[in-house]
Amino acid sequence: MSSAVRTPDEISTEIAQVRNRLAGTIDQLVYRAKPKTILQRQFESTKASFVNADGSVKTDMVVKVVGVALAAVASIVAIRKIAG
Repeated sequence: MSSAVRTPDEISTEIAQVRNRLAGTIDQLVYRAKPKTILQRQFESTKASFVNADGSVKTDMVVKVVGVALAAVASIVAIRKIAG
């Protein structure tokens, strides 16, 4: 803010500019907080973990996930054998 005296028209113009910036910020926050938008961002993030920018599959990540899944199944089978 400047210390110079402003005219009512200048003040009105500044208020309108601030109002427009705030409206844009609020619209952006509302958009980001929508569950559908959040879900889409999570989907894109997860997809980026498994797919390169050129569309090819990141085999190292797929192997890791399959390995963890097989280890989990093997653990469950082993626990059931021991318990049963």
